[in-house]
Amino acid sequence: MLNVKVDPVTTADTIVIIIGAAVFGITALMIVFAWINIKYRPIRAKNMTWTTLMHISGILWFLGDIPSNGHVRLNGAWIICKLWVIWFRVLFCYIFASMHIVRFFALDRVFNQNKPFRGITNIIALVVVVVFNVLFCVISQVVSDELTVASLKDLELCNVTQHYRIAAIVLQWVLWAGVAVLIFRLRNIQSSFNEFRESLALFVMAIIVLIETTVTNIAFLYYPLMLRHRLEKTLMDIIGANVMVWLIIGQPVYMCIFHRRRYETQWLEKLTRDGRKAAYDVSSGQGGTTAYVKMGERDASMLQNSHINFGSSDAIHTLNLGHGTNDYFDVAAMNPDGNTLTSPDAAAYSESNGIPLALRSNLQIRRPVLNTPTMFNVGYSDMNPDGRRVI
Repeated sequence: MLNVKVDPVTTADTIVIIIGAAVFGITALMIVFAWINIKYRPIRAKNMTWTTLMHISGILWFLGDIPSNGHVRLNGAWIICKLWVIWFRVLFCYIFASMHIVRFFALDRVFNQNKPFRGITNIIALVVVVVFNVLFCVISQVVSDELTVASLKDLELCNVTQHYRIAAIVLQWVLWAGVAVLIFRLRNIQSSFNEFRESLALFVMAIIVLIETTVTNIAFLYYPLMLRHRLEKTLMDIIGANVMVWLIIGQPVYMCIFHRRRYETQWLEKLTRDGRKAAYDVSSGQGGTTAYVKMGERDASMLQNSHINFGSSDAIHTLNLGHGTNDYFDVAAMNPDGNTLTSPDAAAYSESNGIPLALRSNLQIRRPVLNTPTMFNVGYSDMNPDGRRVI
């Protein structure tokens, strides 16, 4: 009737389902581990709420693939084709892509617009994602089966019409085109978050899956009846949905397991050296906030101006560095220029209340402000553009 060779459901279909369940399960374990270690700052910076929702969308997308791609015989609940094709496969495939749009929009808002992404902005983004995608599926549901999705009981096939297939694929391309625009806006980000490189890798993976989806659906109208093509289609979806999540949190999770302290220290050091992008308040995401919150220009100015210059003519307290409560700077050890010691052997501290050896140089100390003491509490000093050292 359809002029195609029909391959019945076989053990290979069951194996693909098992592989998919195992891969999604491994990714879920990684996400659980990340939540357990949410206080680890490189993990907390990855916005675990949205990443978790993304993974859940991938699981439900895979669940829709099972009957849509012909891996089970259509009987019982599996025969309700509109449910599985529209409300699982299409809806959650779109939500998966839309969450990437929201995530990249959050990065653009923080890095490029210097605005926080939290509270009402976070809620609005979630509502837009749900409403936009649900609206498309509601329209698909009320339209006649002959124009969208219908069950061919004789062939045990969920048949998707060519027009609906094209419309659904075009919308997917539109969503990922939106992602491309946001990634282009993020091209100049150079930070310890590695957001641009990570975003580019995610986009390449998504385009590979989308090209495969487009070719398979257009060139092979009845691919669910063809064993090789349906296995290929589902495996590509499994790989794409999981690799994109691994690209987001795989590295911080790996480092948390094998190089926990060293990586976090290096991560914080790079954060403080990141120029205008150095001032981040990495929140826990609780209370409706996300991991991306940045200080405004006024706050950054306050931070820049809040320092202690050891070239001052006054005795200056060293902020209780852990070597007694009365550590004072010895002004007599400085040259008149206020920036250098009188000699290499001169002591830049009082004999009775000394400061650490590492601080016997021209430097300034910035007071941690805005509840971000960890930003400067990494145990090392950095060179300022004017030659002084900052801790």
